[in-house]
Amino acid sequence: MPFIMLTTLLDMIAIGLMIPVLPALVGSFTGSQADQAFWYGMVTFSFSFANFFASPVLGALSDRYGRRPVLLLGFCGLALSFFATALATAVWMLLAVRLVSGAMQSNLSVANAYVADITVPEQRARRFGMLGAMFGVGFILGPVLGGLLGAINLRLPFFAAGSLALLNLLYGYFVLPESLPAERRHAIHWSAANPVASLRGLAQLKGAGRLVAVVACSGLAQFLLYTSWVLYASFKFGWGPRENGWSLAAVGVVSAITQGLLLGRLLKRVSPQRLAVFGMVSSTLAYAAWGAASQGWMMFAIIFLNFLGSTVTASIQSIISAAADARNQGRTLGAVSGLNSLMAVIAPMISAPLLVMVSHLPQGDWRIGLPMYFCALLQAAALALAVSHFRRQRRERQRKRAV
Repeated sequence: MPFIMLTTLLDMIAIGLMIPVLPALVGSFTGSQADQAFWYGMVTFSFSFANFFASPVLGALSDRYGRRPVLLLGFCGLALSFFATALATAVWMLLAVRLVSGAMQSNLSVANAYVADITVPEQRARRFGMLGAMFGVGFILGPVLGGLLGAINLRLPFFAAGSLALLNLLYGYFVLPESLPAERRHAIHWSAANPVASLRGLAQLKGAGRLVAVVACSGLAQFLLYTSWVLYASFKFGWGPRENGWSLAAVGVVSAITQGLLLGRLLKRVSPQRLAVFGMVSSTLAYAAWGAASQGWMMFAIIFLNFLGSTVTASIQSIISAAADARNQGRTLGAVSGLNSLMAVIAPMISAPLLVMVSHLPQGDWRIGLPMYFCALLQAAALALAVSHFRRQRRERQRKRAV
């Protein structure tokens, strides 16, 4: 765990560095807020589109050749992506760079498969939470550094992120051990290593059921939030890279504390199913409150109040992982990542038009919160589906005990 946690931490710091400044960099090539919202949506779409098709292939490759080589490929892709972004002089260059980096990068699903390789099923929720805590710490350090460096020069955070990705590549090459023993590897079935077959197999996974739809709705809400946050805060409160960086760091603080310190204790008292439900209730309310916020400080208050929202991903992921056999963790969690990538493809296609619709409104107008209100509706749908799924499972267990 320490090896993969440090790898994930470095990875997320590098990614977090660019988040507060990428919309502003796109804006430097456009002439209006509406154009900025549209082209930022296209840039985020290009990465997610490539990642959607590449993710199950990379997951299958990790099941065949091991996790380490695929992680190293991802670190290499990230480094190239950041340096090329720093040198970009037009929007089309950003689009091309994000396409290439999306195709090479599947670190999230492979890192989750790495954890599943070295962890017994009953401990996976806690360890997925530990990995999530590294994401949180990365999002504390990355956006703050990105915001501070971006206030000096918009391109500086991308050079820093590329350097970190190279450091991670060296660490992975010389230090990170392989987690998948040779006897648990298997040949690649290319017919299954495509996003459609991968998602079909996930939907047919025994014990998952409607959780696939839960992951889809909840993931779409999260990606809508990610693709809307910086421009939404800029339009509504006039925030720049520094303020956006601190707000994203606050998200990281809450995520790190919740998943690193509280999740294990919470799971001793409540099941992953119940914790997922509590987290989705909290997230639904938080999305609506972010949309209605009239002052910037309210965004920070809601972030800290929504600490249970950070438990949803680890809880649902552990349930799906437990339903898969040990030989297919890479493909299964790659399929989960592929599903999330599909939601990431769809999210900019929704968030960009929503942001364009409100880009003309004056700062502080409650209608600018339109993307957040849509997120709340999606999370409420995920909550309803999850409750229905868990109730059905409970009835089936009771029926089996009665027989």
